[in-house]
Amino acid sequence: MDLKGEYRLPAPRERVWAALNDPDVLRACIPGCESLEMKGDNEMAATVVTKIGPVKAKFSGEVRLEDIVAPESYSIVGEGKGGIAGFAKGGAKVHLAEDGPDTILTYSVDAQVGGKIAQLGGRLIESTAKKLSAQFFDAFAAHVTGGTASGAEGTTAAV
Repeated sequence: MDLKGEYRLPAPRERVWAALNDPDVLRACIPGCESLEMKGDNEMAATVVTKIGPVKAKFSGEVRLEDIVAPESYSIVGEGKGGIAGFAKGGAKVHLAEDGPDTILTYSVDAQVGGKIAQLGGRLIESTAKKLSAQFFDAFAAHVTGGTASGAEGTTAAV
């Protein structure tokens, strides 16, 4: 599954970058996140509960930040296991560009799922991924802007 999008945030790039690297901010913004903590330099452990169609699962996993070019971009690589529900693994590239006083955040996610979740079908997985992505970015935008974000622009997905 590939998911791409762009988000305009009415906040300076340095503030957006700091929030993207703050585990407390991410924990508060990731839908279903029960825990997110730093394990070392650029490594985090997370526990997230999510529901895709009839399957509800608790995923535990780790993510690494790579190819860091502060305050412009990084890559996130990770894997989560949800027991009998299956697994998810993949990565995302995040880029921040200044546009006057605003920041344009673009992202590209490449993810694979397996197990029971994969049996649900691409359309259900895609629609759930879009919904979770929108929930994250709405919460993230509210955090970095105090609730004045203009919203997603051009979010697309393909499975």
